[in-house]
Amino acid sequence: MTKKKRLEPFTIVSVVGVGFFMVLCVVPFWMIISGSFTAESKLATTGYSLLPEPFSTAAYEMIFTGPTVLEAYFASIFITVVGTALSLAATSGIAWVIARRLPGISRPIAVFAYLPMLFSGGLVPLYLLVTQYLHLQNSYFAVILPLLVAPFLVFIQVSAFRQLPEAILESARIDGAGEWRIFFRIVLPLSKPILAVVGLFYAVHYWNEWFTALLFITDIHKYPLPLLLQNMIQNVSFSQMLPTSAGQSPPVYQLRLALTAVTIGPILLAYPFAQRYFVKGITLGATKG
Repeated sequence: MTKKKRLEPFTIVSVVGVGFFMVLCVVPFWMIISGSFTAESKLATTGYSLLPEPFSTAAYEMIFTGPTVLEAYFASIFITVVGTALSLAATSGIAWVIARRLPGISRPIAVFAYLPMLFSGGLVPLYLLVTQYLHLQNSYFAVILPLLVAPFLVFIQVSAFRQLPEAILESARIDGAGEWRIFFRIVLPLSKPILAVVGLFYAVHYWNEWFTALLFITDIHKYPLPLLLQNMIQNVSFSQMLPTSAGQSPPVYQLRLALTAVTIGPILLAYPFAQRYFVKGITLGATKG
């Protein structure tokens, strides 16, 4: 007879605590999904409910009938994909130079990357730089470039690079490999966990960014999804952009919830792909190098 393993009090408390926290996270999300399928008349009179009753898909039909949301989807996808790729490239390059401790260059670049964590040039200089000097107004790169490098993520990646086995790098140099080949053929493949984590952070940040788009994008057809949602929440008349049947007013409350669900859906799908790297990547970057 084998004895049953006794559950420790800490395990029970942990499971209960995590389960309660999971419910706190799932319930608001479910309320958004349920409300997006609830008829506007029900939302306006009694508010949200756990079950969509009466069931209605009017908001989703309006969202996907006209070009407004599809254009916003394209804008958000372009900003997220291109921005994440450029940010990963810039962050990895800067972090590798700092991690190499090269005399005369690593320290100045480290200081240059660290200063933005302490000081900011301000909103007015940023606006003048993007609009008057770079002439990027109404361009997707007006959203991408100001967010290109996050100093905190640079130093997270520096810490991860410094934990790579030095023997492997020295063996590659002895075999005649140059710095570029070492970086692309050895360093980056060995750093997949931290690259996945840093890339996920950048992707979430780009996908949710609306304030930078508000500053530099005035063309409605180039609005990303978060800015479209922000305008719809603040301005009821903005929902008139979406197609409706003749003589019908748009379901404002249902539209807000449906657009929220449409906005957060794609970025949630990115987490399963990076999940296997997430814990390992954070552990690598969190160790002091």
